[in-house]
Amino acid sequence: MIGIILISIGTFFEEISDSIGKFKVNNHDESSFTMAFLSLFWGAIFFTLVSIFKNDAFIFKFASLPTFSIRVVLEVIQTYISVLAIVGADRSTYSFVRSITIPLLLIVDLLLGYKVGFLPIVGIFIIMAALVTLFLNKGIKKNGIGFVIFSAVNAVITISLFKYDITHFNSIAAEQLIITLILLTVFIVLSLFKAQENPFLFLKQPIFFLQSFSVGIGGVIESFGYNYGAASIMTAVKRSSAILWSLLSGKVFFKENKLILKFVIFILLLSGLVLLSI
Repeated sequence: MIGIILISIGTFFEEISDSIGKFKVNNHDESSFTMAFLSLFWGAIFFTLVSIFKNDAFIFKFASLPTFSIRVVLEVIQTYISVLAIVGADRSTYSFVRSITIPLLLIVDLLLGYKVGFLPIVGIFIIMAALVTLFLNKGIKKNGIGFVIFSAVNAVITISLFKYDITHFNSIAAEQLIITLILLTVFIVLSLFKAQENPFLFLKQPIFFLQSFSVGIGGVIESFGYNYGAASIMTAVKRSSAILWSLLSGKVFFKENKLILKFVIFILLLSGLVLLSI
């Protein structure tokens, strides 16, 4: 229950940040590189503080380097593609399509030798049927959908690597802090030299400060939520709550259509996600 609450709260804060970022990038008030930087900044601050002030919070084992190095590369790609997906796709489309991460994670669990019952398999079919229904009724727009699909599939790998590392080698704070610092460095360089923007100056403006702080605290809360359950279950909670928040923001702020249809599909997806978690 604690994990479910933490991840639901985390996705709420992330929706605030994503909505602001989508609006600002589309209006050319910031680049996608700066949006990526802002999404990472406060996470680095929070994990640094945890590592300093909490006893035994920072544990990093060199034995994790093979999996950790792979995750670094994939996280750089994931962060940039996710920004493009957020900016290019409708909010509801983004969240709906990314729900395919859950069935794919379940397949990974099967390949790793975990036993999966009949109900989770039924859940997979419900999720896929719901998404197909939404697509056939033109509830999913094609804008940016390629980026969304890539980020959904790549997330299967990055989440699995994250869960493996914190289970066998590193603490959450150490794993996330090092990853975040590497990502920050990459996007600071891209913002300065490719987009000709100083990303630190954006933090002085209240709206960009809110954008950055919201995703920072949301990501921290979610990371600790993953420690209370299996990756597939916690990701199911993340995706379902993200869909709900995106439906609300899509309707209120971006005037997206077919809200009733999307809400019905959300109920179907939620049913499938619940079955996956059993």
